[in-house]
Amino acid sequence: MSTGALETGSERLREVLEAPRWAFLPLPDTQVIERPGWLQLVTPSLRQGGLNEVAFSALDEKEADTVIDETLELYRRLGLRFRWNVGPDSRPADLAERLARRGLRQTEVQGMIRGTAAVPVDAEGDVTVEEVGEHTVEEFSRTMAEGWEMDPAPIAAYNRTVLAWPDRRHHLFLARYRGAPAGTAGLVAFERSVYLLGGVVLPAFRGCGLYRALAAARLRYAAERDIPFATSHARASTSAPLLERLGFETLCRFPVFSND
Repeated sequence: MSTGALETGSERLREVLEAPRWAFLPLPDTQVIERPGWLQLVTPSLRQGGLNEVAFSALDEKEADTVIDETLELYRRLGLRFRWNVGPDSRPADLAERLARRGLRQTEVQGMIRGTAAVPVDAEGDVTVEEVGEHTVEEFSRTMAEGWEMDPAPIAAYNRTVLAWPDRRHHLFLARYRGAPAGTAGLVAFERSVYLLGGVVLPAFRGCGLYRALAAARLRYAAERDIPFATSHARASTSAPLLERLGFETLCRFPVFSND
């Protein structure tokens, strides 16, 4: 498997930062607001999170406060949970401080990457992972909603849209422990990488190897399709240490702000 497509550190960093900004599948009511230095999603039907974010913001220093306040007011008025990614290419330099002053909650994220060769060994025995299809999407959605403590109805609607999308890049995976649904995860396939997202294991099943099994299944998906890299924006306090043990390298650290 060739990895020449991402030979330099700057190319790998771009893959970690830029490709995931487009790892979304819009719903009928999703508004994609794109302009130079700005990418934002607004989806009123997903009130508890998802497809509501500022994915990229490089703002003029003099206009930043006005744009921030207008953006926060929009999500507040619509009653939406949202997030604001402040990657290393965000501007102005004190953007994180400006968001923190407005009372948003900050989470540290690690931008990570690894090759898809030498996939970790599958979990054995009690743990299985399967790609989700039309017969398991409801079970997957209930498990995902429980893991993220969200209303399952809009999640199920979104996941059905994912499965029905022509030429889809999004793929969903359900992990079971002794046959019981216990964890979920997804990926978005790009030309040179797969972006791993949404991994969650139900509390009763943590420590049983489910997260590792979900990661291995998605790495294997990429390897089988000659996609040379996998990336993730992993929470520093939860999933990042697990991915490090699976060979992922941290290329950058940045804060993500949210209103929950």
